[in-house]
Amino acid sequence: MFRDLVATNRSYRRFFEEVEIEREVLLTLVDYARITPSGANKQALKYYIASDRELNAKIFDTLAWAGYLKDWSGPVAGERPSAYIIIVQDKNYKMVTTFDAGIAAQTILLGATEMGLGGCMIGNIKHAQLQTVLSLPDDLEIVLAIALGKPKETVVIEEMKSNDDIKYWRDEQQVHHVPKRQLQDIVINWPE
Repeated sequence: MFRDLVATNRSYRRFFEEVEIEREVLLTLVDYARITPSGANKQALKYYIASDRELNAKIFDTLAWAGYLKDWSGPVAGERPSAYIIIVQDKNYKMVTTFDAGIAAQTILLGATEMGLGGCMIGNIKHAQLQTVLSLPDDLEIVLAIALGKPKETVVIEEMKSNDDIKYWRDEQQVHHVPKRQLQDIVINWPE
């Protein structure tokens, strides 16, 4: 059951934009992140949630999508995220480790997957522009953006051979393929 949840939690980049995500759902997802482990229990992360269409459009313009898909500039209108959770931290109260943001983001995405939603962690951000869009004070630093929505695309895992390319791709039917190394290729002391 957990493996299915992890396998279903892919980086979705196209959504049914008209499917709204209520503020209470976003608060629930942030609450999941709130109770995760934190280095030295500093709990230095804060969250900005957005589900308003006008604000979402402004946030969208500050993000870059799918670096390996060179001929695709991101989801078109109607396929864009219904919501965002922006992870920030106080510059004067930093995390002990950047792992905290990854733990929080993955927890949010696993929770979203369990709810029938999907999302994508985005680190390629025009930070100064997003800082302005969100009217964040200078002492808050944007760490990561999470795009959320009802997935409109199919994402499949491809078992790759050790020499295969790691780059994801889309086929003619717009199915998104994600190569993953095999278990024996990542366990250093794999039995011969």
